[in-house]
Amino acid sequence: MRPVAERVGITPMAIYRHYANRACLLNALADEGFDELATRVQTLQLKGGVEHRLMQVGDVFLDAALQFPNLYELMFLVPRKGARVYPRDFKAGRSATFNPTVLILEEAMRTGELRPDDPVEIAFELSALSHGLIVLYLGGRVAQSEKQFRALHQRSFRRYLDGLRR
Repeated sequence: MRPVAERVGITPMAIYRHYANRACLLNALADEGFDELATRVQTLQLKGGVEHRLMQVGDVFLDAALQFPNLYELMFLVPRKGARVYPRDFKAGRSATFNPTVLILEEAMRTGELRPDDPVEIAFELSALSHGLIVLYLGGRVAQSEKQFRALHQRSFRRYLDGLRR
């Protein structure tokens, strides 16, 4: 807490007036990160086919991860109190960052663009694919430029979606 206080120009005791401990501070940062991510996703002008719309949403997550890798890690990889858990929270629609993907998939299944299946489960699998690739890239396990990695990320989405088409 002391280094955080120094960086923002306040005393460590001032932080404790707002956050009981380090875990509470980190939880608040993660929650704020999710709020910002949800806002970015919700302001998208989603148009076109299912692939294009899902790519738009996926790019928001990828942009956030590449721009703020430490926050991304805190949001998605660090166990924390109140973090949403699959399947309970996602099936109940409790994730503003996840729900848009589910809605895109539901519509694509309803219109016949994708074969009928469980849209929540597929959204979770797409998220796992994306997060897995991102973690490998951020961890230095993908020897590609950012541009090359973005292309790999998109190709992976397309391959997965091809298996869901009618």
